[in-house]
Amino acid sequence: MSLVTGGSLQSLRRTNQERILQLLLRNGAMHRAEIARQIDVSRATVSTIVSAMIDRGILVQVDVPQSGRVDGRVRERVAISRTLGVAAGLDFTLDRIAVHLSDLEHRALVSRAVQVPAGADATERIRVAAGLLDAALADHRLGRDDVVGLGVGVPGQVATATGAVGPSLPGQPWAGLNVRELFEEHFGQPVMVDNNTRMEAMAEYLWGAGRQAPTMLHVNLTSGIGAALIIDGKLYRGAVGGAGELGHVSVDPDGPPCPCGNRGCLIQQAAAPAVLAQLRPILGADATVSDVVTAVRSGDRAAVGVLADAMGVVGQALANLCNLLDPGLIVIGGPIAAAGEVVTDAVRTAVQRYAMPAVNFSTEVVQAHFEESTQAGARGGAALVLQEAPHLSSVLRRLAR
Repeated sequence: MSLVTGGSLQSLRRTNQERILQLLLRNGAMHRAEIARQIDVSRATVSTIVSAMIDRGILVQVDVPQSGRVDGRVRERVAISRTLGVAAGLDFTLDRIAVHLSDLEHRALVSRAVQVPAGADATERIRVAAGLLDAALADHRLGRDDVVGLGVGVPGQVATATGAVGPSLPGQPWAGLNVRELFEEHFGQPVMVDNNTRMEAMAEYLWGAGRQAPTMLHVNLTSGIGAALIIDGKLYRGAVGGAGELGHVSVDPDGPPCPCGNRGCLIQQAAAPAVLAQLRPILGADATVSDVVTAVRSGDRAAVGVLADAMGVVGQALANLCNLLDPGLIVIGGPIAAAGEVVTDAVRTAVQRYAMPAVNFSTEVVQAHFEESTQAGARGGAALVLQEAPHLSSVLRRLAR
C-alpha cells in the first residue's frame, strides 16, 4: 500500500511521479521492482507510472545483462532522460578551479580544471569559472539553459540558510561574501553552495569509495584538515553550517598558537605545511606535497616516518569522533592521501588503539577514490544537485510536458 494518502487520484499519481524521480535522481538507473519496494507502492502502479513517463520523454529504459534481473523477471532499468538537462559542479581552491558535468543518469560527461593566481579575487574567479563551464557545456553541444542546477564548493564555513561564507583564515577570497547570490546573479541558474570538503564527501558517497554507505566520514588532508559527515545520504552541516573543522580541534592545549585563535590545533601537527616543515631539510627547500608523496611511494624512510607519525595524530583525533559518532566508514582524501597505505594504515592503527572497543574494529578506513581533490569537489557539486536540489523532481516533470 502506498505511503501517500488523501487527495485526488490525479494528485496521488503526481506525487508518486515525483517520488520516483527523486529516487532516480539519488540513485541513478534502477529496476522497477526496486523502485516499488523503496517507495512502498505496488509494482503494477510503478509500472503504469513509469510507462507514462517514458512515453512523455521523462524516463528512458536502460538495458542490463541477464545477471541484472530482479525477481527473475525485470531485465531493464529505468533512468531519467539525459535530454532533460545536466547537473554541474564547480570547485574553488586557492589556486585552482574545476568543473564537472553529470547527466541525470549519473554518468560523468566531462571534468576539467585550470590554474588561477592565488591572489585572484572573487570576481576574477567567477569570470574564469564561467568560461570553464561554458567550454565544458559546448563540448556536449549544451548551453546554460540545459543546466538544471549548479553546485559550488568554496573554502570556509558556508551558512546553510543563506549561502554566505563566514569570516575565515587570512587569504580566503570568498570570506564575507554571499556566494550563492553572486553565482545566481552571474549564471542565472539555481545554485547550491557548500564547503569543499562536503562536496568531496558527496562525490565519494555517490560515485566513489563510500558508495551508498549508510554513514560515512570523509576527511580531507591538504593545507588544512576538514571533515564531512554523511548520514543516510544527507550531509550533516551543523546548526549554521560550521560542522567539520577537524583541523582546528586542539590536540595539544600547550602547543603553539594557531591563526584561528586556538592553541595546538591538529593542522599544526598533521596538515601539509607541518609535514613539509619537517621534510624540506631532507627533500629540499622547494619540496611540495607531491614530492613527499613520491618519496613515500619510493620507500624513503624519513618521509615514511614523518608522514606516519602525522597521520597517527590524525587517527587519534578521529578515534574521538568514532566514539562520538560511530561512522562505520572513514574515507581519507586530499593530496596527502595519495601516499596510500602509509596514510590509511597509520590512521587505522590509531583509531583501533584509541577508540572504544565497540567501534574501533568495526570502523573501516579507506583511501578516497578520487585522488585529485579539486576534481572530487566539482563532482561533488553535481552530486549535491542530484541529491539535495529542492523541488528538482517537480521541475523535471514540468520540463517534459
